[in-house]
Amino acid sequence: MQKRIALFPGSFDPITHAHVDIILRATPLFDEIHVAIGQNSAKQTRFSMEQRLAMLSELFASSETIRVTSYEGLTVDFCKQIQANYILRGLRNTADFNYENAIAQNNLQLAQAIETVFFVSSPGLNHISSTIVRDILKNNGSITHLVPKEVLHYI
Repeated sequence: MQKRIALFPGSFDPITHAHVDIILRATPLFDEIHVAIGQNSAKQTRFSMEQRLAMLSELFASSETIRVTSYEGLTVDFCKQIQANYILRGLRNTADFNYENAIAQNNLQLAQAIETVFFVSSPGLNHISSTIVRDILKNNGSITHLVPKEVLHYI
């Protein structure tokens, strides 16, 4: 039987409680989940690639099924490289759905064997985004309620 391998791509700048919730809820469904930072040269990040990889690695160090990595290029090409048949995505609202649906449709045209699996945010987490976390940080606010403790010592 083929292993069920999922890719959870993102910038994770930084990873939030909402991201972690989706990853942990998806863990029972897959044999492996690759949490992968997509490298996007057009995107300005607050945390370096090394910092984000370190945060993720520290956060998931005790997991036997969660792998942490980074990649460049098309997400479906990276899926093929790691033999992932699923792309894991989170949805907070209808705007997320519209955006993610368009990406999923295009990914299906590029790689029909790779399915996108959507997880709806858990109650109480749909207000959290990395963009909001960065904005709060920029304005010297507290983010302790939005991110795992592993993120805090990188600030």
